[in-house]
Amino acid sequence: MHAEAPGEIESALSAMRERGVDAVLVMHQPFTFIHRQRIVNIVAQLQLPAIYGSREAVESGGLISYAVSVEDTYRRAASIVDKVLHGAKPADIPVEQPTKFELAINVKTAKVLGLTMPQPLLVRADEVIQ
Repeated sequence: MHAEAPGEIESALSAMRERGVDAVLVMHQPFTFIHRQRIVNIVAQLQLPAIYGSREAVESGGLISYAVSVEDTYRRAASIVDKVLHGAKPADIPVEQPTKFELAINVKTAKVLGLTMPQPLLVRADEVIQ
């Protein structure tokens, strides 16, 4: 299920819940990022565990995110800009993919959902929100 407009978010998530979905994966896209607080709130109302593609969703009350490190991405972009400013031709600079990902867990949200986060998962997390 997907939503293309803000007004479709609740009906799409509710339809998923009615079909017996036990958890949700919210991909990181401009639409889901802009409407993350609304998505997080609706997912919470429906008592669905969700994993998000942005750490900001976890900061907004989402359960878990596994996402590209924005800080690392900016640092790498700055390195590419530096190369261009020092004379490198953009066409000669290889395309890079993200290499650093961060795991964030909101323990408070887990408790509300009645979930216990396994200790090994918490230890591996880059950020644990109490």
